Amino acid sequence: MGSDIDVHLGKRLRRRRRLLGLTQQQLAGTVGVRFQQIQKYECGANRISASRLWQLSEALEVPVGYFYDGLSDADRRELASDTSGEGGEMFARKETLDLIRAYYQLGERPRRRLLDLAKSLNGETDAA
Repeated sequence: MGSDIDVHLGKRLRRRRRLLGLTQQQLAGTVGVRFQQIQKYECGANRISASRLWQLSEALEVPVGYFYDGLSDADRRELASDTSGEGGEMFARKETLDLIRAYYQLGERPRRRLLDLAKSLNGETDAA
């Protein structure tokens, strides 16, 4: 298994690929590798080189920094101690990704109303 950073980058890669509805095969074809290589990147078994990270960021339409988002010293310690937390698995579920896709297809006003509805169902109030 790779380092905590390799695992983090792999999780971000998987999350973005799934959010866009791409298969490992489709992404692999776009960047010129076999799908097995994408699998290895996603689980953190293989490190992603700088040039490959650039290709992936272009293919996934995100800045290179996207892969490092949320990776602070505290997060690296947390990744080392708990790699099976609910947060990462929650975003890996197909249902969550379908909901996110549908949410961002709405206009701004319906999104805001949907968010307010979800918060009210959960018992939260809008402080802003």
